[in-house]
Amino acid sequence: MKKFDSITDYIDSLTEWKSTVMLLRELCLEAGFEETLKWGIPTYTINNKNVVGIGAFKNYAGLWFFNGIFLKDPYKKLINAQEGTTKGLLQWRFHNIDEINQQQVLTYLAEAIANEKAGLKIKTERKKELIIPPELTQALLKDENLSYAFDKFTPFKKREFAEHISEAKREATKTKRLEKCIPLILSGTGLNDKYRNKS
Repeated sequence: MKKFDSITDYIDSLTEWKSTVMLLRELCLEAGFEETLKWGIPTYTINNKNVVGIGAFKNYAGLWFFNGIFLKDPYKKLINAQEGTTKGLLQWRFHNIDEINQQQVLTYLAEAIANEKAGLKIKTERKKELIIPPELTQALLKDENLSYAFDKFTPFKKREFAEHISEAKREATKTKRLEKCIPLILSGTGLNDKYRNKS
């Protein structure tokens, strides 16, 4: 996963989707978010809580809402890009810049801010439920090969990766753990396989 030092670096690295990402960025800033770079991509926060991310992919650019499940979605724009893996995170895809209705986007962004300020969060009912942390979710959304490889793991092994990342206290540690996990996932190796395979 390529690392960028700033939002500008990320945008400058884009070719096909640069103008689309720049417009989505302008809308996020207009809506009142704080802008930061997390996991190498533009991320927009309220009170240091992740609310929206922007990403450019092979066939589209998009917004993803970390707690999108709470959005009313009046224009039926949101999809779950990781069905069965993520619960709260929903994505809005744009296949060209002309698809961006700025007023509609601002409406969704304003509601996402209101939901974050209201403290709306997915409640986890069972400890053993697979909860994918945002760091891993974004990596999976950015890389189709990584997502495909992750989907091949058993729920138990998926949970090991997810918990290993989410249990870290600091963002920097979470990022380091994610970077350690990515090559293992791509190679089809479980987090603790090397210990299990010892006789």
